[in-house]
Amino acid sequence: MTRTRSPRNSRSRSRRGSSGMRPWLGWALKLSLVGLVLLAGFAIYLDAVVQEKFSGKRWTIPAKVYARPLELFVGQKLAKDDFLTELDALGYRRESAANGPGAASVAGNNVELHTRGFQFYEGAEPAQRVRVRFSGDYVAGLTQANGAELAVARLEPLLIGGLYPAHNEDRILIQLDQVPPYLVETLLAVEDRDFYEHHGVSPKSIARAVWVNTTSGQVRQGGSTLTQQLVKNFYLTNERSLVRKINEAMMAVLLELHYDKQEILEAYLNEVFLGQDGQRAVHGFGLASQYFFSQPLAELKLHQVALLVGMVKGPTSYNPRRNPERALARRNLVLDLLAEQGVVTAEEAAAAKQKPLGVTKRGSMADSTYPAFLDLVKRQLRQDYRDEDLTEEGLRIFTSFDPILQSKAETALGTTLKGLAGRKGIDQVEAAMVVTNPETGEIQAMIGSRQPRFAGFNRALDAVRPIGSLVKPAVYLAALERPSQYTLTSWLVDEPFSVKGQDGQIWRPQNYDRKAHGTIYLYQGLANSYNLSTAKLGLEVGVPTVLRTLERLGVSRSWPAYPSMLLGAGSLTPIEVATMYQTLANGGFNTPLRGIRSVLTADGQPLKRYPFQVQQRFDPGAIYLVQKAMQQVMREGTGRSVYNQLPGSLTLAGKTGTSNDSRDSWFAGFSQDLLAVVWMGRDDNGSTPLTGATGALQVWAGFMRRADPLPLNMPLPDNVVMAWVDAGTGQGSASGCPNAVQMPYIRGSEPAPGPGCGLQAPVDSVMDWVRGWMN
Repeated sequence: MTRTRSPRNSRSRSRRGSSGMRPWLGWALKLSLVGLVLLAGFAIYLDAVVQEKFSGKRWTIPAKVYARPLELFVGQKLAKDDFLTELDALGYRRESAANGPGAASVAGNNVELHTRGFQFYEGAEPAQRVRVRFSGDYVAGLTQANGAELAVARLEPLLIGGLYPAHNEDRILIQLDQVPPYLVETLLAVEDRDFYEHHGVSPKSIARAVWVNTTSGQVRQGGSTLTQQLVKNFYLTNERSLVRKINEAMMAVLLELHYDKQEILEAYLNEVFLGQDGQRAVHGFGLASQYFFSQPLAELKLHQVALLVGMVKGPTSYNPRRNPERALARRNLVLDLLAEQGVVTAEEAAAAKQKPLGVTKRGSMADSTYPAFLDLVKRQLRQDYRDEDLTEEGLRIFTSFDPILQSKAETALGTTLKGLAGRKGIDQVEAAMVVTNPETGEIQAMIGSRQPRFAGFNRALDAVRPIGSLVKPAVYLAALERPSQYTLTSWLVDEPFSVKGQDGQIWRPQNYDRKAHGTIYLYQGLANSYNLSTAKLGLEVGVPTVLRTLERLGVSRSWPAYPSMLLGAGSLTPIEVATMYQTLANGGFNTPLRGIRSVLTADGQPLKRYPFQVQQRFDPGAIYLVQKAMQQVMREGTGRSVYNQLPGSLTLAGKTGTSNDSRDSWFAGFSQDLLAVVWMGRDDNGSTPLTGATGALQVWAGFMRRADPLPLNMPLPDNVVMAWVDAGTGQGSASGCPNAVQMPYIRGSEPAPGPGCGLQAPVDSVMDWVRGWMN
């Protein structure tokens, strides 16, 4: 019997089934609503994140440190080769004619350039065309392009470093109106063709990228928009996950809701990562242009723009210094793409492909670092600024650093060390050097290690070492400040002696050659660096008096008043020695050493100046006499080997220094326009195969030979007179006498005129080389 199903039963089961699904549909609806609420909340959160960072201070900009600007004027001592070296460091392009900012042309002794202009502390320096004519090592002519004479022209300063925040990001902020032709078009053609049509995410771009990459057999396009790339770089990490990709897409849409395309594009140009320079991350096209081409972004040509844009895809893979062939292929691929899309003509692309990569070499002046000098700058800045001000506010620090002198100092050190190679233990010898302007106290160059690029222990600032005979000018200065008792021709006795100290110890100084030299003139004791006569003089003057003289010279360390201090048992750093000798070189005027000239804010507003300071500490007459004695150090004394490298007509003053067991080799000396202090020794204080004359003096002489300084020419002070004396007796004489020489004296201390010519010298040990010491 067949049982039929009644309609009523079917309707009943249908109602039971639908009623069973209702709870699930209800839960699904509720969960959907909760999801939408959570998604909306998350979107609101992301929106706040996007706006807070993008509307506020987008980047922390490290302080930029600049070298001194090169100022040009007629009569300036500047060799053409040095001038061209600096132009190369600044990224000036050598062209047939200087037709735009950053271009230079050379024809014989004439250089024409188009300066870039710069915002200095005193105001803006305009870009202009300048013609410079050289004659020998001097600027002989300076005119504008129209032939009008120029009094002075100033180049933009070389960027020598920065003070970076903990994340070590660096960038040079640019605006859209500063970008070169083709940059925006190239970037959009390669990275986001539909930038102006989409709203943050472009399904069309994703589909096109898949098609192009599949049909070409290589990855030629990416699917992410510029806005997505900016979001990833600006807000997110490089984590590869679906969650990060969803966040990226949502934030890209939100970013475009609040900000216009131009603002987003400008932010991208400043944020994109384009390389790594050691620990420093190179962000933005502005810094990348300087880093790879040593040129401002606005000056880049088509082939350079194509290279930088091509590197966006993989800054490490397409690094033109590490992978030049790969970078070249990528650049040419970008140029082909520009031709395909009609951004440039096929002829323009072909011409650009014939250009070399044109990146600067690593290690050139343009992208080197100068860790010793930058260390000095940081220490001086921290006296006035907080660390966050220096690493986040984009301050612009202008210094006295001279890259030409720095290069010559480094070359002199390297050449000297190479020449000393083979001597026992020379590989363990370290070095430091400080170069200053004697008149201003500005530090112009600094070396903190035998490897000048080494950013570790800065010996120029921190190596506290016994100064040996470098202390002796202070002993003689203390004596010559008493003209009624001491003159340059006063007699000293260079004989062994001993003295009992306060601790009961007996002190017996010895000369370096272990010999006594009998009765000598006072200045001979300094010229020949005799320990016996110097120590006896210092004891006569008084050790406390000598220590006070050192303090007036600029030495701030407190030393015990032991007799051994008279021969350099006290320790100083090279920069402290430079401070001491600065006062000697500047006529007795103390000028605190400084490396910073001025500070500007990120937008070019003056913030602080570090003016020249000077204080007279000594009578110019006494300083003049010490300088004359120090000139004899160079002519006939321990520094005479300097004239193996330098012309005899160059007047210089200096002093060698050697500590016990040759642990420290020192030389400090100056010309009219340069003062340099060199130290060589071992960090473990071990003995070296060097004296002051065979080590540090050779570096100093090599530097001076390359720097070609002006001869020392200190004017005769009002209280100093020149008197004729007999070279053998030191008594007054007349100009026509055979042994007569002119000597300087503080007025009133000069010897009385002698009875006549031809007296026999009573002291055999007085050497006849005195005769020409004033010549």
